[in-house]
Amino acid sequence: MVIGVPKEIKREEYRVAVTPAGAAELAKGGHEVLVESDAGSGSGFSDDHYRQSGARMVAREELFRTAELVVKVKEPLPEEFELLREGQLLFTYLHLAPNRDLTRFLLERKVTALAYETLELNGTLPLLAPMSEVAGRMAPLVATWCLQSCRGGSGLLPTGAVGVRPARVLILGAGTVGSHAARVAVGIGMETVVLNRGIERLQRVDELTGGRVRTGILVRENLGEELRNADVVIAAALVPGGRAPLLITRSLLGEMKKGAVIVDVAVDQGGCAESTHPTTHDDPVYLVDGIVHYAVANMPGAYPRTATLALTNATLRYVMLLAVHGLEGAIALEPALATAVNVRDGSIVHRALAASLGGANP
Repeated sequence: MVIGVPKEIKREEYRVAVTPAGAAELAKGGHEVLVESDAGSGSGFSDDHYRQSGARMVAREELFRTAELVVKVKEPLPEEFELLREGQLLFTYLHLAPNRDLTRFLLERKVTALAYETLELNGTLPLLAPMSEVAGRMAPLVATWCLQSCRGGSGLLPTGAVGVRPARVLILGAGTVGSHAARVAVGIGMETVVLNRGIERLQRVDELTGGRVRTGILVRENLGEELRNADVVIAAALVPGGRAPLLITRSLLGEMKKGAVIVDVAVDQGGCAESTHPTTHDDPVYLVDGIVHYAVANMPGAYPRTATLALTNATLRYVMLLAVHGLEGAIALEPALATAVNVRDGSIVHRALAASLGGANP
């Protein structure tokens, strides 16, 4: 199979979908690997690294025209739409629920699109997990930056000081993002509260942090009380393939402390706060009702070397299956791949996505 790895064009996106080591594995399997020139430079991989791994460096137009399977990091942007063609396989983080324009285009063009973030295996999301881990570990760190008065924050030092309490962080969701955020928040001395709808993940967070977090069930009464007391909120709730649950309404936002910070890690799926809209690494924050919002839609892109290595470690097995066996054969061998398929043959085939968009034709 001909596999294409384009350069990401999203603003401040420095990751690449396949490392030179991953390209070498694909090439050894007899596949032709096309990599767009300069695709890996942001992650520290030169064109020579890819050439030495058996890949061929090509221009963008040739890559999309020739590749049977296009492997990316982020969803195609409008500038890339017309490069995709009918029957092509696209494997990337898609986040289609809040993106009707891209969904509509993929349906009309009859591209078969697989999303890393919806692939489920034994109740886990193995291709989302590595980026969720990075984003979760980042979230308390970016929150500390946002708390500075010069960013609009309350000016509260997250670690506290002798005789002065630390900042209180409220984490919504106890999945991969939430659990890693809790570990870092506790590690830097923040008073940490985690709310989640199910008890099992709260038990896991309690174990991971040695009982140093306060946990609670994510219901309206608990949420309102904790929001009023929080200095930082890390929104990490997720519906695989669907829109993120809307937890922080404008009315609840108005009850929060002025200068508090919301880090909405769920922004890719529409965000958990009604006031959330995507931002970029070079302009990451904005204020609504005196609350600092950090909503960068590609948080792990700030650490592209680590993120790229972690991503390829997780995805390469599935890329190899698709390359060797095609979509149907790969699904037969690894049924979990079927959960990654979001759109196919002009139809939405992922149930949660269809529900979020109100049907098969958004």
